[in-house]
Amino acid sequence: MEPLHHYKEIWCVDFEFNQPTGERPSPVCMVAREFRSNRLVRLWREQLLQLKEPPFPTGADALFVAYYASAELGCFLALGWPMPARVLDLYPEFRCKVSGLTTPCGCGLLGALSYHGIDSIDAAEKDAMRQLVMRGEPYTDAERIAVLDYCQSDVDALVKLLLAMMGGIDLPRALLRGRYMTAAARMEWNGVPIDTDALSTFKERWQTVQTKLIEKIDSKYGVYDGRTFKSDRWAAWLAANGIPWPRLPSGDLALDDDTFREAARTYPAVAPIRELRTTLSQLRLNELPVGSDGRNRCILSAFGSRTSRNQPSNSKFIFGPSAWLRSLIRPEPGMAVAYIDWSQQELAIAAALSGDLKMQQAYQSGDFYLTFAKMANAVPQDATKDSHADIRDQFKTVALGVLYGLSAEGLARKLNVPPVRGRDLLLLHKETFKTFWKWSDRVQDEAILGGRLRTVFGWTVHAGDKPNPRSLRNFPMQANGAEMMRLACCLTTERGIKLCCPVHDALLIEAPAADIDAAVAATQEAMREASEIVLAGFPLRTDAKVVKHPDRYMDKRGKTMWEAVCELCGREP
Repeated sequence: MEPLHHYKEIWCVDFEFNQPTGERPSPVCMVAREFRSNRLVRLWREQLLQLKEPPFPTGADALFVAYYASAELGCFLALGWPMPARVLDLYPEFRCKVSGLTTPCGCGLLGALSYHGIDSIDAAEKDAMRQLVMRGEPYTDAERIAVLDYCQSDVDALVKLLLAMMGGIDLPRALLRGRYMTAAARMEWNGVPIDTDALSTFKERWQTVQTKLIEKIDSKYGVYDGRTFKSDRWAAWLAANGIPWPRLPSGDLALDDDTFREAARTYPAVAPIRELRTTLSQLRLNELPVGSDGRNRCILSAFGSRTSRNQPSNSKFIFGPSAWLRSLIRPEPGMAVAYIDWSQQELAIAAALSGDLKMQQAYQSGDFYLTFAKMANAVPQDATKDSHADIRDQFKTVALGVLYGLSAEGLARKLNVPPVRGRDLLLLHKETFKTFWKWSDRVQDEAILGGRLRTVFGWTVHAGDKPNPRSLRNFPMQANGAEMMRLACCLTTERGIKLCCPVHDALLIEAPAADIDAAVAATQEAMREASEIVLAGFPLRTDAKVVKHPDRYMDKRGKTMWEAVCELCGREP
């Protein structure tokens, strides 16, 4: 009990709720149990709607406990209740405990109970009860009792899980993660404004459009045979256009999406074919959830990855893999949105955490890649982005590749240069950023010898029996970047900024058009503050892109595809 002793009351809470696709949650019932006194509260929807605040304290001297708390807190928002001041969510605490380990029953509540040897409701019974809840009214008296009993079973299980886990919980850091789940609830509640007319048109004509898209986009490439992408034709197009392309150890072209994504950044001509491949293989328009208020809502899947990043479904999140689809984002009349991202976040994190002064200088110069090339004496000191674009691109690939543990051979394949050039480039990085490499080696050794790594806020990953050195070296950048993002989300939402969603290293906000500049400035300040807190005083730059109604958001990588889809559907882009 020691970590929790100073709270007067500790309430374990669970809601059952309906939530049609794309809509906000509608509470069906709630059960809450006080941890020490065992006091029990069971309330059906009609009773909940009569309350202006929760039937238990939610101030700083009380602790709110849940499993995947953003769901419960979404019900708070639906009821108009004030949010709890202190949230302990056992879901991220369990994820943190087992990250990198095998969990045979998953990481849901049943999985956490099983891991700790706690009996629980049968999974099939749980699914059946969830189906009953989702069916909605009318419920018989017997069904109401059954649903309340089911909800109570989750609460009773939560009490047992808290008892089992409390000894290993780092409460201050756990409360920070709970604080983020409060922000996540607000973001899932807000959603992203969507041009529903355009979406409806695309859905109606999608089957026909896909075939015509291939004909239209591929007319400039000639790499498709029907709906099949032909690698030999792609190789011929690359050769004809003088574009180097990474190859696998087998000698075949690398055709994974990561390779296409990286190539498109350097060679814009690759972007349309990459978008086409992504669209054909991954896009499911009918799966994109949009509520009756015209907003895309999905579960953000907070703490879903080993590095603790959000992991929303690609098919359900507007910022999924197809960049052109993001042009469906359109602010409502009188409103504006802004996409604000950290500049070169992972490079900055590496520079700050390693303490490499040269790397910090390169970041602070405003052009890390060109400055790196100058430090390595690969270009003259008066070189510019335009005068030495090719060399800068090479050094960009090296700088980013190192963060992901790319070997000299891997660099050579990625750059389509001889292996000796790959080794030379990697050596230049090691000689230029010696302090970084000492730190990175230490990170890897610590993980392998100690069995785990931690972020500055205590998120843990276990190396496992077969540790992957590349992922271990990259963990500090990915995972501390996630910490930074979560803290920025907390700060922005707590300061009254309407945050629609986080996107890796960026935030999408919304405000009246007249107020958007002030909202952007406040968000940038929060993001700068978050970077300084995570990186011990090292500030990161941010860039902002503002879109006001009637304009729409446009990701330049998807511009060609968007225009093609609109043309085929008879719409103005």
